Amino acid sequence: MTTRAVHTPRPAYPQQPPSPAPGAWRRTLRAVAIAATVPYLSLKISWLAGSHLGIPEGSVLREPGTAFFISLNALTVLMDLSVVLLALVLTRPWGLRVPSWLLVLPVFTATGLLTPIVLGFPGQLLVRAVGLGPEETLPAGGRPFLEPWVFDVVYPGFIVQAVALAGLFTGYARERWGGPWQGVLGGRLPSSTGVVAGAAAVTASAVAAGYLYWAFGGTAGQNAAQVAEYSSDRVVVHVVNAICALAGAVGAVLLARGGDRRAVWPLAGAWIGSAAALWWGMWLMTALLSSDFGPEEQPTTATALIYAGQMITGLLGAAVVARFLTGRRAS
Repeated sequence: MTTRAVHTPRPAYPQQPPSPAPGAWRRTLRAVAIAATVPYLSLKISWLAGSHLGIPEGSVLREPGTAFFISLNALTVLMDLSVVLLALVLTRPWGLRVPSWLLVLPVFTATGLLTPIVLGFPGQLLVRAVGLGPEETLPAGGRPFLEPWVFDVVYPGFIVQAVALAGLFTGYARERWGGPWQGVLGGRLPSSTGVVAGAAAVTASAVAAGYLYWAFGGTAGQNAAQVAEYSSDRVVVHVVNAICALAGAVGAVLLARGGDRRAVWPLAGAWIGSAAALWWGMWLMTALLSSDFGPEEQPTTATALIYAGQMITGLLGAAVVARFLTGRRAS
């Protein structure tokens, strides 16, 4: 009697056994992430309690009956508290039983909201340190929004949160999902996904062109307030928005094309860039649609189109990332 060997298909990515319980470094990152929420939460809670700490005279935030800003403060408190919950989910045994979609969505959101700050705030400090670009000025009749020290206190905390959560999520993803985000890209994704990736590249190019035009001093498509507020800080913000949109689109195109290059870098670019484009574009669009503007602050059509294009780029890139990961898991 002869026997025939049975061959199991080789996975497209390396398999890894589950890692042991979180070690000291993950417990440390958890503590750091939670501690980093304290400055922002303290400030927001004080505002909800009626304090004007860090809010200068004449700021719109001092106007009575600003229900929108009260709601926004409450929402952002909940968002920062979610960082505490995420840190626990990513380091506790019960966190491995949380449904994937219920975890991935807040992580993707946190990535999108924190990435522009991680890139932009140090970039602004560097540009100021070397003396490049004009100083920010208020337009005629403009009102200050927050004291400058507020950003110097809050943004470093956001950066620490982002770095700590990235380290925690990387370890968690390796433990729970193993190899789908490792190995090489593999085969080309379906043609429909390639069309989505191509559309992301088109919208990202348009968005990046608009932001870079503004970054280098262009004024077309801006209102009088935007033109008057041109500064080195604004330049950095425009450049970061352009970079994130392009990174998301390039990563999506590489994922759709497949090939022998390592998957982690295109996936990271698509994930981070798409998240930043989607959520930061949505944040800007929400502010655009929810605020009362003076005569010189009326938003232009070009501004609305760029913010919308930013959101669309993020959505398209996220769709490619989702298709890539689901296909890898299915294999």
